[in-house]
Amino acid sequence: MWTIIEQIFPYAIVFTIPLLITALGGLFSERSGIVNIGLEGLMVIGAFAGALTIHFMQQTWPHDTWVLWIGLVAAMVAGMLFSLLHAFASINLSANQIISGTAINLIATALTVFLARNITGSGNIRLTTGFSPMDIPGLSKIPIIGDLFFTKTYPTTWFILVILVVSTFILYKTKYGLRLRSCGEYPQAAEAAGVNVRAIRYSGVIISGAFAGLGGALIIVTYAGEFTGTVSGLGFLALAALIFGQWRPYGVLGATFFFGFASTIANVSQVIPEFQVIPPIILKTFPYVVTLLALVVFSKSTQAPKAAGEPFDSGKR
Repeated sequence: MWTIIEQIFPYAIVFTIPLLITALGGLFSERSGIVNIGLEGLMVIGAFAGALTIHFMQQTWPHDTWVLWIGLVAAMVAGMLFSLLHAFASINLSANQIISGTAINLIATALTVFLARNITGSGNIRLTTGFSPMDIPGLSKIPIIGDLFFTKTYPTTWFILVILVVSTFILYKTKYGLRLRSCGEYPQAAEAAGVNVRAIRYSGVIISGAFAGLGGALIIVTYAGEFTGTVSGLGFLALAALIFGQWRPYGVLGATFFFGFASTIANVSQVIPEFQVIPPIILKTFPYVVTLLALVVFSKSTQAPKAAGEPFDSGKR
């Protein structure tokens, strides 16, 4: 049993990281009062922008790691720009946020495949190389913990964990974090205290776009290796993890690892003999069934921001 856990655990972390950063982006948006179900589309946009940037740069610098980091930055920028569509519709036009997010999802997939075919001649964009897993010197030799956390690890994993810690500090220990959370709970009171609610909500949506775009690109540079026009529903899993984690950063971390572990079992089951006795269809649907069950169990105790999904009306009291 322990051998199976050792085999699965590093892969579970790899699957968790894109979910974590995407769900963290959704947290910033929803804490500001804007529901963002367009995370899936923003991940696709980020995956496309990152893959395209890296694809062309690797033709000149095929083995340079810094090219991959530039691709991640490009993905964040693309996600930020695309999220402005959702922000404008939701904040300036007071549009239904669910419909706006759905439109983002539909547009992103069609647009990226169209652009990929016209720019590269194919709907898929393949990278020459991505990040390589490595063992952390010294730490990987620690009994039990070293095998689980410090072997076959990617540099992007630690980068995202740093973002998680910084984001938690910003949300709960800074003036901006207080204003962001107040805009998601009672925006009229926040405005009465001198907070520019619309500007804060814009920032929350833009951060969610940056993080979701980064999450999409992380899939490409770690385990996928190519852009195919989809992220296989991971944006919706991230949204479920956000709800499961009760809109708290470390709750989201636990939820995304739970879903990441479920996804890992589904993806590596065919190479582990102990899982081969289970019908493949059960293992493939396992992450999504677990997601539905988790949402059913925890939906009654939800602690969503009270004003999430409501257009801001400064005259409302």
